[in-house]
Amino acid sequence: MQRTIRIGTRESQLAVWQATLVKDLLAQHNFSSELIFIKSEGDIDLKTPLYEMGVQGIFTKSLDIALLNHNIDIAVHSMKDVPTHLPIGIKQAAVLKRASYKDLCVFKTDKTFLSKENYIANIATSSIRRKAQWLHKYPQHQLHNLRGNVNTRLKKLQTENWDAAIFAAAGLERINLRPQNSVELDWMLPAPAQGAIMVVCRDEDDFCFDACHFFNDANTALCTKIERDFLKTLMGGCSTPISALAEIEDDELFFRGNILSVDGIKKVEIEKVLPVEMATFIGKTSAQELLENGGRQIADEIQHAAK
Repeated sequence: MQRTIRIGTRESQLAVWQATLVKDLLAQHNFSSELIFIKSEGDIDLKTPLYEMGVQGIFTKSLDIALLNHNIDIAVHSMKDVPTHLPIGIKQAAVLKRASYKDLCVFKTDKTFLSKENYIANIATSSIRRKAQWLHKYPQHQLHNLRGNVNTRLKKLQTENWDAAIFAAAGLERINLRPQNSVELDWMLPAPAQGAIMVVCRDEDDFCFDACHFFNDANTALCTKIERDFLKTLMGGCSTPISALAEIEDDELFFRGNILSVDGIKKVEIEKVLPVEMATFIGKTSAQELLENGGRQIADEIQHAAK
């Protein structure tokens, strides 16, 4: 009898949607599977800002432990939540085709406040990356911490005295919660691997690796690898204001990356265009170039502040 693959997932609506997508993809290739629900530390503590929680792996650690303890066979993650160094004994099995990588501004009433030069808007987000980029563009605005799953955050926006909150477009769109009163932030560079879903398995589990590899998207896997290499080389994690985006178009890879000071005042960025076949290591080399051209001072300041 064929083995039933146990899919580990967090309990949020978005996490369950992602795990169910993987379940359906496995079924398309005649693999039997079931969902196993695991609570994460990031879901339990909804008050502490993410950057105070040693955020690397905060949403993935519980699933990693369940995987290594053989309580589940694969785990499904929002790829931007996954540390750039996977735990020993765990490997990437698949990256699904990417959805929208964009950040989204959801405003309470209207967006006219964005064009009012001296207006002090109140904007909510738990992401230090989004805060830094927002303050770089709107230095007079006040930023507020906003935690919880997407449903909780949308509700809190309505009850707090805020003008808007920032979300990942993919997270809202996947579960049909994107409000009409929202606008894509085309000027905001995303978190590395934002909009992508990663599936991981144990190193020695060839059965699960082969099963998941049927729906691995090679282009998304390459682009997210480049973005995560950029992040890793800049010593970054979820709690650092580092952004990166790699896109493939007509056999060319377009890469953009930046690092900002936490207050948004300082910003160093880089752009590259090169043939896809030459692009494998562009994330690492771009990060090294950025460090040499002003990025190191910002990176050192962030590291020093974190100690």
